[in-house]
Amino acid sequence: MTDLILEKYRQAPHQPGVYRMLDTKGSTIYVGKAKDLKKRLSSYFIKKNNHDPKTMALLEMIKDFEIIITSSGHEAFILESNLIKEYNPKYNVILKDGKNYPLLRIDMNETYPAIQRVRKIKNDKAHYFGPYSSSNSVNKTLKQIQKIFKLRRCKNTQFKNRSRPCLNFQIKACLGLCCNDVSVVKYKRQVQDAILFLKGRSHKIVKKLKVEMMGHASSREYEKAAEIRDTIFAIENILEKQVVVSPDMIDRDIVAFAADKGRAVITVMIVRSGFLIDTAHYPLNLGFKEPDEILSAFLGQYYKHMEFLPSIILLSRKIENKEEMEYLFAKRKGKKVSIRVPARGEKKRLVEMAHVNASRELEKSLLKEEEERASISMLKDLMRMKSLPTRIECFDNSNLSGQDPVSSMVVFKDGRPYKDGYRKFIIRGLDFQDDYAYMYQVLERRFSKDSSKMPYPDLLVVDGGKGQLSMAVSVLKDLKIENKFMVAGLAKKNEAKGEEFDKIYIPGRSNPLNTSQAKKALYLLQQIRDEAHRFAITFQRKRREKRAGLSVLDTIPGIGPKKKKILLKHFKGITQIKTSSIDEIAGLLGMNKTLAKKVINALNKN
Repeated sequence: MTDLILEKYRQAPHQPGVYRMLDTKGSTIYVGKAKDLKKRLSSYFIKKNNHDPKTMALLEMIKDFEIIITSSGHEAFILESNLIKEYNPKYNVILKDGKNYPLLRIDMNETYPAIQRVRKIKNDKAHYFGPYSSSNSVNKTLKQIQKIFKLRRCKNTQFKNRSRPCLNFQIKACLGLCCNDVSVVKYKRQVQDAILFLKGRSHKIVKKLKVEMMGHASSREYEKAAEIRDTIFAIENILEKQVVVSPDMIDRDIVAFAADKGRAVITVMIVRSGFLIDTAHYPLNLGFKEPDEILSAFLGQYYKHMEFLPSIILLSRKIENKEEMEYLFAKRKGKKVSIRVPARGEKKRLVEMAHVNASRELEKSLLKEEEERASISMLKDLMRMKSLPTRIECFDNSNLSGQDPVSSMVVFKDGRPYKDGYRKFIIRGLDFQDDYAYMYQVLERRFSKDSSKMPYPDLLVVDGGKGQLSMAVSVLKDLKIENKFMVAGLAKKNEAKGEEFDKIYIPGRSNPLNTSQAKKALYLLQQIRDEAHRFAITFQRKRREKRAGLSVLDTIPGIGPKKKKILLKHFKGITQIKTSSIDEIAGLLGMNKTLAKKVINALNKN
């Protein structure tokens, strides 16, 4: 501990507040709150003997800290949440609106609201549901809603510009709002029912629909009655698959926490009207926080924008700021929200059930990590490396008969894709097909960079056999970094010669490595190679489509360089222009309806 930190710690008050941990660059790496700042800071800087090695390593990164005193624990709780959002600290538990946690959005201000899958919550007064623990979860929910309520699926731009109903209408999965005369009132009733469904109010929907069905039947509107009957059957079919876990029919969420080996899983069981309607698992890193702090941080972020807050939240363990959280949740809900840790009875059984699920999910996660570590260890032994290849980079090329050549670079860290490290390369100055020349250029561009900005890999993998490997080695020699890391080539098996497995080549060896006893290592490299191939093809295809669209714009009479630039700047791409309305295009500087029609017609023909 530095003299600066020690002096600041001595001056810290025994008051509630928030603290920010800073690294050598002055960047915020951790934000925390406490009812007693002095006491909490002492747990970091004075009482170090109780920390595990991981936490001790993290503490070594702290070179300074700042504190903000608040008047109450409530204020500290709110301020911590705001600062985490502002600084995005590396070691905080952050339930991001990112790729792992999609949401569903419904904007009732639209004439015909659509249910949308989104990644971020905006302050736009729309209804948001989630976060969902995986894409599979949100896709399953969307499929159920579309099947039952037949809401529109198309984007707003597509909806405005359609001239005839799409396939969803043909298969009776949509009401065909774009072309058919559908009552706004009737459609919004459908949307409201969908919202009730998302809130777990399926029984209430069924009850309401039965009244409507009987009303239509008594008025001899048998077709309308039959439609409602089919909707009821669809909902009841889903209800049959749901499990009754609570005979008191009360809405509650059960939240359980399991942790081991620096990893944690939080399981949320959602119970509505006594039925278990969903179970979600959220994997988290422990970081600096203790279990109760992790659970508290999760609850604050999970329920921050939740459309529906239950009156009761059952936890598997106590949290430090229970009162503050109950106060804030009650303020949002408009009535009391109780957070409890049940000690006995039916509620205790529910919590134990959630904890068993969390423990199993954690066990699966740790087992997967062990398998990944085993694959990396096997790869190290196979290639006789001095240390584990924790960072692996792989390159692949893609082109269409020499046109639009591109290359991709993917990065795997600890056996898993590290997408922040992915890179795309446009091949320059080569209009002919030459994979060797493509790869030479890309590797030269990649490894000419400062290693402090982009670290070298432990293992470089090129897609191909001895030829591609030799070329990669020559690039590294030219750059005088041939001894910085290991290089390997991965060639596809030749089935005509009776080969059963892909082949791994390394420098200085004419024959491929024997992978018969190291299949996990081979499978890992195949996974990395396939990911590089997918990434390259996707990039090349997008460039080709973009170029085709741009060339069409060049052929439209009246669309010169300036108007082309205006269109692309406003709509951000050809696809967006295609799906825009004539009025939207005509409203741009220098455009009119005649030109707008020409643009739409030309792009739709393409």
